[in-house]
Amino acid sequence: MTGTRRDFLRQVAAVGGYRATYLTMQAMGLLTTAAIAEPLALEKGAAHGTKIVILGAGVAGMSAAYELGKAGYDCTVLEARERVGGRNWTVRRGTRLAMNDGTEQHCDFDAGLYWNAGPARLPSHHQAVLGYCRELGVALEVEVNTNRGALLLNPNANGGKPVVMRQAINDARGEISELLGKALKRGALDQEFTAQDKERMLAFLRQYGDLTPDHLYKGSERSGYTTLPGAAEQVGVTREPVPLNLLLDEDMWAGMLFEEAFDFQATMFQPVGGMDSIPMAFAKKLGPVIRRSAEVTAIKRSAHGVSVTYRDTHDHKTHRIDAAYCLVTIPLKVLSAIEADFSAPYRAAIASVDYGNAVKLAWQAHRFWETNDHIYGGISWVKGPTSLVWYPSDRFFSEKGILLGAYTARDSADDLAAKSLSDQFALSRAVIEEMHPGQGKALEKPMAIAWSKIPHSLGIAARWRPDQDPEYALLNQPDGPFYFAGEHLSHVGAWQEGAMLSSRRAINMIDQHRRSRHI
Repeated sequence: MTGTRRDFLRQVAAVGGYRATYLTMQAMGLLTTAAIAEPLALEKGAAHGTKIVILGAGVAGMSAAYELGKAGYDCTVLEARERVGGRNWTVRRGTRLAMNDGTEQHCDFDAGLYWNAGPARLPSHHQAVLGYCRELGVALEVEVNTNRGALLLNPNANGGKPVVMRQAINDARGEISELLGKALKRGALDQEFTAQDKERMLAFLRQYGDLTPDHLYKGSERSGYTTLPGAAEQVGVTREPVPLNLLLDEDMWAGMLFEEAFDFQATMFQPVGGMDSIPMAFAKKLGPVIRRSAEVTAIKRSAHGVSVTYRDTHDHKTHRIDAAYCLVTIPLKVLSAIEADFSAPYRAAIASVDYGNAVKLAWQAHRFWETNDHIYGGISWVKGPTSLVWYPSDRFFSEKGILLGAYTARDSADDLAAKSLSDQFALSRAVIEEMHPGQGKALEKPMAIAWSKIPHSLGIAARWRPDQDPEYALLNQPDGPFYFAGEHLSHVGAWQEGAMLSSRRAINMIDQHRRSRHI
């Protein structure tokens, strides 16, 4: 890679972090799907019984144990929680949600309803996680990630009234197309276009922006109707265009462009019945390989590999397990507080990584968004501390559903999490009332999570700084018998795909080392 490209990518990283850098490199052709999707290279059919202890029963740890078990390894997975899945956590009736600030919530949703408090969607290009869904029999359904019937709300613009997404998108296209057409006809772009290209461009803009023959935008049926077409003389009445300056005032461009981001383009999926169907399927396959309520207290080297001490959180007894290798998938912020004799550079790298927060808030409600507003899935965006309203993609046309009333990350998540739960619920209820007048009273049984306050997670994802390339590279290599994996060691970001690909890379290295040593 040239120095110029590297400088550019560092600038991207400074603004958007590793995930943005990864996507930029992919768009520049510097990465390919084949290069990213680490292929499994484990020796098959060898009944060698090499012992490996895996720390953490998230999708990184469990997918590693699943593959290593098929390749002849004797695996033990230690998980501090009573549940598996890590950040993949589906909350349903009976779930206890305790945070380290002392707050505790108990879910009382109606039977059959659920809330994905962590990951909630699967992009179609995430073939590692989708492949495991196929292999393990996890049923999937389409997740409606974007919806042209959803809303954009800036309480300080348009008289506090929301704009329908289809109108915002299509009116913006039409009015920008009209402006570009005027510029072309005035000769403002003559240096960029030949006469023939200008005519071709004007023809394109007429179609793209739905302009009149004289290249004016006077509204479009693409933006929707105030009265729908019907029988007999009911021809339908289209919406009056929203002026471009109002759309600029609306200051909601991120919501309008959300579906264009690579990770969020259709088609997206979700497991039927909840995202935790994925870790539960792994757990069913692994059985006694996973030891739950096993809180790791010390990670040591030994003469023959590693020795890990853990405490049973039920009876508080201490146990030790010895193995040839240790795969560490514990989040780095949690790992940094555990006694471990990693070499000094690794300890420093682990301690240097910060984690970002995310807040999600969910309500149970009658499905007024479907019956009143004809919104089936997708996201409405709001300028304010709660960021959005996310409509469920499961059980369409049923009586009730779980509505996400807030999802925010980074600094805005910290600000929201600093408020009391009652204040968070009040903010969310008020926003939903503004978007859907008269429906605030329909919201019931709220639940909220701040991932920075969840024990054994302490954040939603690693937030690498642009100057941490050396630390990132170091942790992607083994420290003697210790190997590291998780979303924090991938360029995919907080997605489960990154955790699985990182894990796959680590177990390939373990297997290569074992074979070189003839263990």
